[in-house]
Amino acid sequence: MGATAGGLLTACSGGDDGADEPGSAAAVRAEKALRVRSTRTSRELLRQYDAVLELHPDQATRLTPLRDSVALHVTALSPPPPKKEESGKPKPSPSESESESASASASPDGAPVGDVGGAGPTPFVPADPGKAVRELAAAERRSADAHAEALVHAPPELARLLASLAAAGAAHAYLLTKGSSS
Repeated sequence: MGATAGGLLTACSGGDDGADEPGSAAAVRAEKALRVRSTRTSRELLRQYDAVLELHPDQATRLTPLRDSVALHVTALSPPPPKKEESGKPKPSPSESESESASASASPDGAPVGDVGGAGPTPFVPADPGKAVRELAAAERRSADAHAEALVHAPPELARLLASLAAAGAAHAYLLTKGSSS
């Protein structure tokens, strides 16, 4: 916890190297790579929620609001769309194949829209609902920790977003374990 707090304090301060200068090509690439990794972390968590909800639909009342929040995290973290050229057509992004689209969102009724998981196998979900929710809480903690670690290397605006997502993940983990009865 102390390391995370230290990271929070230093995340908003700029470094002395040229990579921290706003607008530098290195800073833009580093931020985009960090966004892609952080988005992937949240997408994996979203896939875990979807897998638990699929196997344990009786947990929907409890899990859907948290799942929807994670879907919004994915959207917030996704790299911004490519800038448009003067002709109005989008410029192709050099690392577009590397980044995933922000299709992991929820419809107004909370149902997933588009491909929420990306690549990879469906996460394992225990048959026991209590164990499944505990594993989901552990996944939330891992995601929160990953966001907290990433914010140390992020520019100020992204660092604030990652700090918020880390705090939300910690709150979700609490709600899944202690905040409400199983």
